[in-house]
Order: sequence, then C-alpha cells, then structure tokens
Amino acid sequence: MIRITILGFLLLFLPVVVQAQTIVSVKGLVTDSLTNQPLSGVAVSTSIDSDIYGQITDENGRFQLFFPAGRRGITFKMLGYVPQYFFLDENSQSQSLSIRMEKVENQLEQVVVSTKGYDETVKKPLLGVNQINIKTLSKIPAAFGELDFLRGVQMLPGVSSVGEASNGVNIRGGTTDQNLILLDGTPIFNPTHMFGLFSVVPPDALSNLDLYKGNVPARYGGRAAAVMDITLKTPDVNKFRLSGGLGLISEKLMVNVPVIKEKLAFYVAARGAFHDFLLPYISQDLDSVKTRFGEVVGKVFWRINTKNTLSAMGYLSTDYFQTNLLANLPNVVGETTFFDHQTKNFSLKWVSLISPNLDWQTTISSANYDPTIGTIETATLNKVRLESGIYQHQVTSSLNYQRNRQKWEVGASITKYRIRPGILNPGNSQSVNRIAVPDEFANELAAFADNEISFTPRLAATFGLRYSYFQNRGPTTVRSYQPGEPRDEFSVLETTRYEKGQTTKSYGGFEPRVGVRYAPNPDLSFKLGYNLMRQYLQIVSNTTTPIPTSRWKTSDTHIRPQISHLITGGVYQSFDSNIYEVTLEAYLRQSKNIIDYKPGADFLLQEFPETQLVQGRSLAYGIETMLSKKKGNFTGWVNYTYARTFNQTYADLNVLERVNNGNRYPANYDRPHSFNASVDLVADSRNSFSFSFVYSTGRPYTQPVGFVEYLNNFYPYFDERNNQRIPDYHRLDLAWHIKNPSKKVDQRWKGNWSFTVYNLYGRKNAYSVFFKSESGVARAYKLQIFGAPIIALSYNFVFE
Repeated sequence: MIRITILGFLLLFLPVVVQAQTIVSVKGLVTDSLTNQPLSGVAVSTSIDSDIYGQITDENGRFQLFFPAGRRGITFKMLGYVPQYFFLDENSQSQSLSIRMEKVENQLEQVVVSTKGYDETVKKPLLGVNQINIKTLSKIPAAFGELDFLRGVQMLPGVSSVGEASNGVNIRGGTTDQNLILLDGTPIFNPTHMFGLFSVVPPDALSNLDLYKGNVPARYGGRAAAVMDITLKTPDVNKFRLSGGLGLISEKLMVNVPVIKEKLAFYVAARGAFHDFLLPYISQDLDSVKTRFGEVVGKVFWRINTKNTLSAMGYLSTDYFQTNLLANLPNVVGETTFFDHQTKNFSLKWVSLISPNLDWQTTISSANYDPTIGTIETATLNKVRLESGIYQHQVTSSLNYQRNRQKWEVGASITKYRIRPGILNPGNSQSVNRIAVPDEFANELAAFADNEISFTPRLAATFGLRYSYFQNRGPTTVRSYQPGEPRDEFSVLETTRYEKGQTTKSYGGFEPRVGVRYAPNPDLSFKLGYNLMRQYLQIVSNTTTPIPTSRWKTSDTHIRPQISHLITGGVYQSFDSNIYEVTLEAYLRQSKNIIDYKPGADFLLQEFPETQLVQGRSLAYGIETMLSKKKGNFTGWVNYTYARTFNQTYADLNVLERVNNGNRYPANYDRPHSFNASVDLVADSRNSFSFSFVYSTGRPYTQPVGFVEYLNNFYPYFDERNNQRIPDYHRLDLAWHIKNPSKKVDQRWKGNWSFTVYNLYGRKNAYSVFFKSESGVARAYKLQIFGAPIIALSYNFVFE
C-alpha cells in the first residue's frame, strides 16, 4: 500500500496529455469592505454546462481559478456576507481581481456543521474534513450554557467520548492523546476545564475549527488519529469592539482595539469561573468541591506593507479543583486532594507574499503545560505537591504555490521536547521526602509536501508526503532486560548512562497521504483515501480517560512510536441546490505499538515506566452516515455511526504481561452504535430554538469474576479486561436564543439571551461502575456526573 501511494505521488511529475483548449486564470484577493481584513473560507465558483469550477479562499483571502475561456459569471459567497458577482466576456484573458464583501448583520440563513467551504463535501478530494461553524456551535445546547467546541465535534459521526467527565474525545478508534489539537498553531495538551466539563478557549475569540478525521494534510504530524485545528480571530484594524457575557458559571469579556488604522490592532479575550457555591445545587456529592478556572488570550496583527504581515498570540489557561472525594497521594495523611494545572502558549507568525502565486509563511511557537496534584495534610494544612509538565518549542516554515490547476505546499519543521515526569515536593512536611524523576528530552525533524491537482472537472486528487525523524536524547539512564521475561526489577541485565546531548534511540519514516475524488456530476462524488501517521509522544495512564495530571512519555529504547494506517472511502450527494446533503463514509484503521498498561500498573514517580506498560496492535473500523439541511430557517442534521475498536497485546510478550491472555478485547471507548441529531429553528429575526439528542452504546468496563474475603472485607479479582458494558447513554438538550430584544435597529449596544436545559428529561447516565465492600458485602455502584436537568441562563453583548 505504501509503495502504491508513493508511486501515485511521483506520477504527478509526469506529463499529462489533455485535449487542447484555451484556459483562463482568474486570481485575486477577497476582503471585508469595512475592515479591509482578508476573508478566508469564501466560496469562489463558476458553472460551465454541468461542471462547477470552484475554490475556497485561503487564510490570506487569496484564490485562483482555472477554467475554459468564454462568457462566465463568478460568484463569491460566505455566510454573513452579501454575495458578490463578477462577469467575464467571451474575449477576457487571465486577470487579477480585488473583491470587497459587505457584511450582513441580520442574516437568518444558517449553515450547519459541514465540510469546509462551499459544497466542499462533494467537490474536494479530501475525505473526513469538517469545519465547525462558530455561529452554529453557539446554538448547540451545552452544559451550564457554555459554548464548547469539544461537545460540538461530538455531534459529528465518528467522534465520541467515554462520558461527561472525559478529558478529550475519541475519533475513529483513536485514543484522546492520538488527537493533535492546535490553537493558532500551538498544541493544547489538556483541552478541558474541570475534568472535561468545559473546553479551554474563550468563545468570543474563536474564528473556526477544522477537524481532520480522514485525510490529514502532510503539514500536520505527531499524532496517529486526527487533527483539530482551531483558528483565532484576526484583530480588526479599523473598528473598536467590546463584547462579553454573564452566566451562572462564568463571565467573559473581549476588547478589540485598532492602534493604527488599516495597519495595527490587538485584542484581549478572557473568561473566568468562580461560582463553585452553585455546585451543591447540582449534586449533594459536590458539596466539598472547590473549583475555579479561567483563560485569557491576546493577539496582535500588524500589516507591515502590502506584502508582509506579522501576528503574535499569547494564551494562558488555569484550573484549580479541590475535593475530598478522590484518593490522596500515597503516604500522605490528609482528606483533601487538589488539582492545579496551567497552560501557557505563544506563537509568532510571519506571512510574506512573494508573488501573486507564491507566499512564504514562518511560525515560531511554544507550548507549556504544568499539571499538579496534591494533598493537604490534616494536621498541619501543609500542601504536598506532585508536579509534572511537558514543554514543546517549534519552528515551522512553508512555501505555498498555486498555478495551472495545482496547489503546492512544501515546508519543514524542527521541534524540541522536554518532559518532566514528576517531582514530589513535600513543602514543610515532616513525613514525606522529596523525590524527582529525571526529565526526558527529545527532538523531532520533519519535511512535508502537499499537492492538490484537478486533472479534469470530474477527477481530482491530493497527494501528501511527510518524513519525520525523532531522537530521544540524554541525559538519561537506559536499562536492558532479560529477553522473554517480564520487564521488572528482577529481569534487569544492565544499565547504560547517556549524557546530555547523546542520542539514546532514534526513529523515523515516511508518512504518505493520498485522496482521490471522482464526480460524475456536480452533485455526486466518490472518494477514496489513505493515511499513514506516526506518533512519538503518548500519555501513560491506567484510567479510563486520562486525567489532567496524566503523564506524557516520549518514545525511547523500549517504547516504540505508534504507527497508524487508515483507509477511507465515501459517497457524497447534495440535493436541491446544495440545501440538503447526504454522506456515507467507511473506514478501516490498523495501528501498531499502541500503549496499554499491565494489571496493577502504577506510574506514580516511576523512573522506568516500561516496567508498567505493554504494547500491541489495534483494529478499528466503522460506517458513518449523515443527512443535513444546510440552509433556511429550519436547519440541522442527523447522523448514525457503527464503529468498533479492539486492542490486542503482542504475542511475543511474556504470558504474565499479556492482557486477556493475548486475545483481542474492546477498547475503553468502544461504542458500537451512536446516533446524534441537532435541529435549529429560526422562529423570527429575534427568536430561535435548538434541540440536540445523543445516543450511544455503553462503553466497556471490567467486571470482577469473584471476590476474596480478607479481614471481613471483600476484594475483587479480575480475569478478562473490559468484559461488560455500562448502560447505554442518551440525553436531550434544549436552547432558546433571544437576539437583540430592543426594537432599535442602529444601536451600538446589541445583546442577546440564551436559556438552555442540559439533560432535559434527567437521564441518570452512568459514567462508570465500581465495586466496594460495605459491612462485609461486595456491592456494585454506578458513578454519575449529571443525574438531573441542568438549567442555565446567560446574557451576551456586543458594543461597537
């Protein structure tokens, strides 16, 4: 398969014989008529007989179309803007255009979650590429009325989670750490607040979110499953704007300030939540919980001249969660456990327009994640802290070129990693000693090339090739173990010391990606795609979903990188002038070197985690179908997914290390059946209603096969992993949005109310099942996150 893919990539360089005809080129720039900002995602198209020639403007607002000469009409469309039209006469030659689009403030037409751009589901060769429209996302009912992009993507087929308090999502058989989540080009290692209840980006700063769960462009790497690329808004260089909101859980505020008109501007957006006094009203079990979270993001945009722009982004996210419901740190006498973690990201991006067909982009980024778990000692109130962290610094540079029905992107990146596995800081404790696990260091180099080509209006393809090279570096100590024996303290043969800068182990390889589209007519297309992705970082955890303090680990001598092969095929049909759309996709993913844990594994302050881990293979497959109505006062979608994911440890492992004796077992997030429905009804210019319904099969859990009695207590013992399932999950949510209640039309202050009910009929969905010995009897219990309806009211405003 790899050889075939690379051969197809090389065929692009061979001459292609086509019927001679006069081809004209129309290129240009699309901007906002008021702010003069470039507009990305504008649909540019022209229709010739039964064929549609179209393209989406890039992030710099640029486009280029190629089509047969003749009298043509070119259409420019984007949600929230008045459509623009440009006409060419029969004798027109290739030319450059400057299109200015006027914003429509009170547009009722709504576009639901769909693939990126104008009819791109049918037209583009990529599979499984979705763009979440932020206006649509804001209408989806959410817990506590907070806009949440992670809950939004879970309404798509092929995306799920293990439950309400999951710290991430699972996409097409992948684990949560197999998703690359980017915020303006910087990685987010923990995408949630409060153990998965809220996502971590200020809603007012969001521009769009691209989800790649099928074909992944070659510029992305480092994860084995999917990519979520979150783009923040560009500061408005012409207009002051103040926006914000008040809710039962949090408050938010964003201010945009133009410094030099049409040249320089910045904004700051922040959100904070300090209302933990409301938690006991949700559940009495939360009476002891103290929590707060917040984030702030700032962005600066500078148009240096007509050909160069510079932007900088800074992001800070904080969380604090304290409870007596969770276990303490070992050997610490206390009743209260707390979690405290921070994310600090920064990026600097330079874009230079070398020619109308060529631009050069360079990004410098830094991502720092510092999670802490601690226990408050009962006698002294001293805080014992277990501190860890992951730090990534990266430089990426790429050239983008467009000419003669082809789009090229070539580039390279260099990445440095430092992981702090854990430092036990005793504070003033008299009974706890300081312990520090040595840091891990690694480098990753990558080069990539992407080519999108239209052979004919009916046949198009995208070819990508990435090469990555990873080095695990010293200082560190590496053990070697007795072959065929379990990796533990008793099978160590020798240890080798590597000093700073020495390479302990290196990995590398090609990552081909290809997608082909055949469209017999403008409303129907068939697609086929293949992806290979390599992952050199992973979370090591023995919990169902990794908690914020779960440990990250580099690939090394004993932990090999994960490698994923994904084959995808699909059929795509649009109806009634692209108002309705039906998609059907099937996928097969085979992964090797996946991470799992030995029975009884303990990663706390473990210097040699390979003694607690095993590796194996994973098989995931599924069918996804979706029907959506994309325009009008009544919009929405329904989708159904059948998906399975099975893991299996390698057969060459010692029998004591194999999970389920080496047989296949369902993954923690294996949910065979999923059904999602979302409906948005615009009643009039001021009122709209949204409903969403979610159903999925219960996830697996491990049920004990018996209990052992010891000192009048019963302790469970287990045989097969994930041998039972929790009850099925289902939930109905409601939202009522009231826009601009005031009758004034030209007012500078615009407000709207949102009333939401999450879990409308109070379904007591189980998150997990656990067993506990009480009065000499072993009992099973269901852990529930939300067992009652959650009502929320929020007010949002804009002043400009």
